[in-house]
Amino acid sequence: MREEQSNKPSQKKTKTNPKKPWFWPLVYTGFAVAFVGMIWGYNVYVNTDSAEDAAWTEAGSKTEKVTIETNAQAENMKYPFDEALFDKVEVVQHYYDMEADETTREKSLLVFNQTYVASTGVSLSMNSEPFEVVAAMSGKVEAVNLDPFVGDEIVISHANGMQTKYRSVTGILVKVGDEVEQGQALATATENEWNPTAGVHLQFEILDNGVLVNPESLLAF
Repeated sequence: MREEQSNKPSQKKTKTNPKKPWFWPLVYTGFAVAFVGMIWGYNVYVNTDSAEDAAWTEAGSKTEKVTIETNAQAENMKYPFDEALFDKVEVVQHYYDMEADETTREKSLLVFNQTYVASTGVSLSMNSEPFEVVAAMSGKVEAVNLDPFVGDEIVISHANGMQTKYRSVTGILVKVGDEVEQGQALATATENEWNPTAGVHLQFEILDNGVLVNPESLLAF
Protein backbone atom coordinates (compact mmCIF):
# COMPACT_ATOMS: atom_id res chain seq x y z
CA MET A 1 0.00 0.00 0.00
CA ARG A 2 2.81 2.39 0.80
CA GLU A 3 4.49 1.74 -2.50
CA GLU A 4 1.34 2.52 -4.40
CA GLN A 5 0.88 5.74 -2.45
CA SER A 6 4.44 6.83 -3.01
CA ASN A 7 4.15 6.41 -6.76
CA LYS A 8 1.28 8.86 -7.06
CA PRO A 9 2.25 12.33 -8.17
CA SER A 10 1.97 15.08 -5.57
CA GLN A 11 -0.78 17.61 -6.33
CA LYS A 12 0.77 20.23 -4.06
CA LYS A 13 4.10 20.18 -5.96
CA THR A 14 2.37 20.83 -9.27
CA LYS A 15 0.50 23.84 -7.89
CA THR A 16 3.53 25.51 -6.25
CA ASN A 17 5.74 25.42 -9.41
CA PRO A 18 3.61 26.58 -12.28
CA LYS A 19 5.34 27.19 -15.63
CA LYS A 20 4.92 30.71 -17.15
CA PRO A 21 6.62 30.83 -20.58
CA TRP A 22 5.12 34.26 -21.43
CA PHE A 23 6.60 36.16 -18.46
CA TRP A 24 10.14 37.07 -19.65
CA PRO A 25 9.21 37.85 -23.25
CA LEU A 26 6.62 40.27 -21.88
CA VAL A 27 9.23 41.94 -19.67
CA TYR A 28 11.67 42.31 -22.58
CA THR A 29 8.94 43.74 -24.78
CA GLY A 30 8.02 46.28 -22.11
CA PHE A 31 11.64 47.48 -21.79
CA ALA A 32 11.94 47.75 -25.58
CA VAL A 33 8.78 49.85 -25.85
CA ALA A 34 9.93 52.13 -23.04
CA PHE A 35 13.36 52.59 -24.67
CA VAL A 36 11.88 53.43 -28.08
CA GLY A 37 9.51 55.90 -26.42
CA MET A 38 12.42 57.67 -24.70
CA ILE A 39 14.36 57.97 -27.98
CA TRP A 40 11.31 59.35 -29.83
CA GLY A 41 10.55 61.87 -27.10
CA TYR A 42 14.17 63.10 -27.07
CA ASN A 43 14.19 63.61 -30.84
CA VAL A 44 10.94 65.55 -30.73
CA TYR A 45 12.31 67.80 -27.96
CA VAL A 46 15.58 68.50 -29.80
CA ASN A 47 13.87 69.21 -33.15
CA THR A 48 11.36 71.56 -31.52
CA ASP A 49 14.11 73.56 -29.80
CA SER A 50 16.12 73.77 -33.03
CA ALA A 51 13.09 75.03 -34.97
CA GLU A 52 12.37 77.66 -32.32
CA ASP A 53 16.01 78.80 -32.27
CA ALA A 54 16.02 79.08 -36.07
CA ALA A 55 12.79 81.08 -36.00
CA TRP A 56 14.20 83.46 -33.39
CA THR A 57 17.46 83.86 -35.34
CA GLU A 58 15.60 84.60 -38.60
CA ALA A 59 13.29 87.05 -36.86
CA GLY A 60 16.26 88.77 -35.23
CA SER A 61 18.04 89.11 -38.56
CA LYS A 62 14.95 90.63 -40.21
CA THR A 63 14.49 93.06 -37.33
CA GLU A 64 18.12 94.15 -37.51
CA LYS A 65 17.91 94.66 -41.28
CA VAL A 66 14.72 96.72 -41.03
CA THR A 67 16.24 98.83 -38.23
CA ILE A 68 19.36 99.60 -40.23
CA GLU A 69 17.42 100.56 -43.36
CA THR A 70 14.96 102.68 -41.37
CA ASN A 71 17.75 104.59 -39.63
CA ALA A 72 19.51 105.17 -42.95
CA GLN A 73 16.36 106.55 -44.58
CA ALA A 74 15.61 108.77 -41.57
CA GLU A 75 19.00 110.54 -41.78
CA ASN A 76 18.65 114.25 -42.57
CA MET A 77 20.91 115.84 -45.15
CA LYS A 78 23.59 118.21 -43.87
CA TYR A 79 25.94 120.71 -45.49
CA PRO A 80 28.79 119.32 -47.63
CA PHE A 81 31.29 121.21 -45.48
CA ASP A 82 32.07 121.65 -41.81
CA GLU A 83 29.14 123.53 -40.26
CA ALA A 84 31.64 125.63 -38.30
CA LEU A 85 32.44 127.29 -41.66
CA PHE A 86 28.80 128.17 -42.37
CA ASP A 87 29.26 131.95 -41.92
CA LYS A 88 32.27 131.94 -44.25
CA VAL A 89 30.80 129.86 -47.09
CA GLU A 90 28.64 131.61 -49.69
CA VAL A 91 26.71 130.59 -52.80
CA VAL A 92 28.48 132.14 -55.76
CA GLN A 93 26.17 130.43 -58.28
CA HIS A 94 22.67 129.15 -57.60
CA TYR A 95 20.73 126.23 -59.04
CA TYR A 96 18.85 127.40 -62.11
CA ASP A 97 15.20 127.59 -61.06
CA MET A 98 12.66 129.00 -63.50
CA GLU A 99 10.52 130.16 -60.56
CA ALA A 100 13.36 132.11 -58.92
CA ASP A 101 13.68 135.89 -59.21
CA GLU A 102 15.61 137.45 -62.07
CA THR A 103 18.73 138.23 -60.03
CA THR A 104 18.98 134.63 -58.79
CA ARG A 105 18.48 133.25 -62.30
CA GLU A 106 21.28 135.47 -63.60
CA LYS A 107 23.61 134.16 -60.90
CA SER A 108 22.74 130.59 -61.89
CA LEU A 109 24.03 130.92 -65.46
CA LEU A 110 27.54 129.79 -66.34
CA VAL A 111 29.25 131.51 -69.24
CA PHE A 112 31.84 129.61 -71.27
CA ASN A 113 33.05 130.66 -74.73
CA GLN A 114 30.16 133.12 -74.97
CA THR A 115 27.69 130.29 -74.24
CA TYR A 116 25.25 130.33 -71.33
CA VAL A 117 24.73 127.09 -69.41
CA ALA A 118 22.23 126.67 -66.59
CA SER A 119 23.73 125.56 -63.29
CA THR A 120 22.54 122.13 -62.13
CA GLY A 121 23.61 122.67 -58.53
CA VAL A 122 25.07 125.29 -56.24
CA SER A 123 28.64 126.58 -56.39
CA LEU A 124 29.94 127.09 -52.84
CA SER A 125 33.00 129.21 -52.10
CA MET A 126 34.88 130.32 -48.98
CA ASN A 127 36.58 133.54 -50.09
CA SER A 128 38.07 131.49 -52.97
CA GLU A 129 40.12 129.49 -50.47
CA PRO A 130 40.34 125.68 -50.32
CA PHE A 131 38.08 123.99 -47.77
CA GLU A 132 37.31 120.43 -46.76
CA VAL A 133 34.40 118.76 -48.54
CA VAL A 134 32.41 116.21 -46.49
CA ALA A 135 29.60 113.74 -47.19
CA ALA A 136 26.18 115.37 -46.84
CA MET A 137 24.65 111.96 -46.00
CA SER A 138 25.86 108.43 -45.34
CA GLY A 139 26.02 106.26 -48.43
CA LYS A 140 28.11 104.37 -50.97
CA VAL A 141 30.59 105.87 -53.42
CA GLU A 142 29.22 105.07 -56.88
CA ALA A 143 31.74 106.93 -59.03
CA VAL A 144 34.94 108.94 -58.92
CA ASN A 145 35.33 110.90 -62.16
CA LEU A 146 38.67 112.57 -62.87
CA ASP A 147 38.35 115.51 -65.24
CA PRO A 148 40.62 118.55 -64.78
CA PHE A 149 38.51 120.62 -67.19
CA VAL A 150 35.17 120.55 -65.36
CA GLY A 151 36.74 119.40 -62.09
CA ASP A 152 37.11 115.98 -60.47
CA GLU A 153 33.84 114.57 -59.15
CA ILE A 154 32.59 112.16 -56.46
CA VAL A 155 29.12 110.57 -56.74
CA ILE A 156 27.51 109.02 -53.65
CA SER A 157 24.21 107.08 -53.55
CA HIS A 158 22.04 107.05 -50.43
CA ALA A 159 19.47 104.67 -48.90
CA ASN A 160 16.57 107.06 -49.55
CA GLY A 161 17.05 106.96 -53.34
CA MET A 162 19.02 110.21 -53.54
CA GLN A 163 22.44 110.89 -55.01
CA THR A 164 24.83 113.68 -54.12
CA LYS A 165 27.59 114.93 -56.43
CA TYR A 166 30.69 116.83 -55.32
CA ARG A 167 32.51 118.41 -58.29
CA SER A 168 35.55 120.66 -58.58
CA VAL A 169 37.49 118.82 -55.86
CA THR A 170 41.05 117.60 -55.42
CA GLY A 171 42.89 115.27 -53.07
CA ILE A 172 40.08 112.68 -53.17
CA LEU A 173 40.12 110.41 -50.11
CA VAL A 174 37.58 107.75 -51.19
CA LYS A 175 37.22 105.20 -53.96
CA VAL A 176 34.35 103.45 -55.74
CA GLY A 177 32.56 100.99 -53.45
CA ASP A 178 33.49 102.73 -50.20
CA GLU A 179 30.78 103.11 -47.56
CA VAL A 180 30.99 106.62 -46.13
CA GLU A 181 29.44 108.16 -43.03
CA GLN A 182 27.71 111.52 -42.90
CA GLY A 183 30.31 114.24 -42.28
CA GLN A 184 33.22 112.08 -43.46
CA ALA A 185 35.94 113.96 -45.33
CA LEU A 186 35.86 113.31 -49.09
CA ALA A 187 38.23 115.79 -50.73
CA THR A 188 39.18 119.49 -50.90
CA ALA A 189 37.49 122.22 -52.96
CA THR A 190 39.53 123.58 -55.84
CA GLU A 191 39.15 125.56 -59.10
CA ASN A 192 38.59 124.33 -62.65
CA GLU A 193 38.76 125.59 -66.24
CA TRP A 194 35.04 125.16 -66.91
CA ASN A 195 33.99 127.76 -64.35
CA PRO A 196 37.01 129.99 -63.65
CA THR A 197 34.92 132.96 -62.48
CA ALA A 198 33.87 130.99 -59.37
CA GLY A 199 37.49 130.56 -58.28
CA VAL A 200 38.08 127.83 -55.71
CA HIS A 201 34.65 126.34 -55.11
CA LEU A 202 32.56 123.18 -54.69
CA GLN A 203 29.85 122.36 -57.22
CA PHE A 204 27.25 120.50 -55.14
CA GLU A 205 24.36 118.70 -56.82
CA ILE A 206 21.45 116.56 -55.56
CA LEU A 207 19.37 114.05 -57.50
CA ASP A 208 16.22 112.43 -56.15
CA ASN A 209 15.60 109.13 -58.00
CA GLY A 210 17.54 110.50 -60.97
CA VAL A 211 15.86 113.94 -61.02
CA LEU A 212 17.87 117.07 -60.24
CA VAL A 213 16.75 118.91 -57.11
CA ASN A 214 17.58 122.43 -55.97
CA PRO A 215 19.95 121.98 -52.99
CA GLU A 216 18.61 125.20 -51.51
CA SER A 217 15.18 123.57 -51.15
CA LEU A 218 16.71 121.09 -48.71
CA LEU A 219 19.46 123.15 -47.10
CA ALA A 220 19.33 126.79 -46.04
CA PHE A 221 22.47 128.34 -47.46
